[in-house]
Amino acid sequence: MFLVDSHCHLDMLDLTPYAGDLDQAVQSARALGVGHILNVCVSMKDFPQVLATAKKYPFVSASVGLHPNEQDEETSAEELIALAEDEKVVAIGETGLDYYRSSGELEWQKQRFREHIAASKKTDCPLIVHSRQAPADTIRLLKEDAGVAGVLHCFTEDWDMASQALDLGFYISFSGIVTFRNAASIQEVAKRMPLERMLLETDSPYLAPIPNRGKPNEPAFIVHTAQYIADLRGVASEQLAETTTANFFSLFKRAKHV
Repeated sequence: MFLVDSHCHLDMLDLTPYAGDLDQAVQSARALGVGHILNVCVSMKDFPQVLATAKKYPFVSASVGLHPNEQDEETSAEELIALAEDEKVVAIGETGLDYYRSSGELEWQKQRFREHIAASKKTDCPLIVHSRQAPADTIRLLKEDAGVAGVLHCFTEDWDMASQALDLGFYISFSGIVTFRNAASIQEVAKRMPLERMLLETDSPYLAPIPNRGKPNEPAFIVHTAQYIADLRGVASEQLAETTTANFFSLFKRAKHV
């Protein structure tokens, strides 16, 4: 079974169980069938390390972007476009809107999102979209630039937002949150949406799925999320793995299938 962790932060992992050795953590995931990992950037100052980690492993890709909650930095479409020239960079983001952790006048956050959208269209690298308590504005800004491709990562909204995103051609990615007992609306989306638009992720080191909830997350734990969704949909785990893996490489066309 070949799974893809379509969104994690390898450079933030708690490596205590692996004596501080990232190689061991990565190989633990590989041993469980995780064949590819997308190492996602949230800070421009951290991008060099994100990229270096991706370059260390042939089965790891990188993104470039600035998280909507990072307020001490800024970037531009031009900078993102230049950094995305590296062959290991397969995506722009994560980017988007977060009205949970940020408050007040948030035009700066919307403008940052627009810069990432522009870079995505110019580079043909899909967007990784973070949206928290901002469904209407997220969809509105994506509609402003029709034709941009990407994924709503770590989906936490309802079917209404999901259906609008699907209508725009977006993929939807599920993290360990879908396994939580209080995640009925997310579970509904995971059950109803077309399997051909689904991705899986850990968002490591955050949001470990049951049975590891409350522990630091890691790529190996994606097997629990995959099995939960397979059971939820009544499909074989092998089918879910095969389809979501194909979906990943269909969206992130630069990623190397090794």
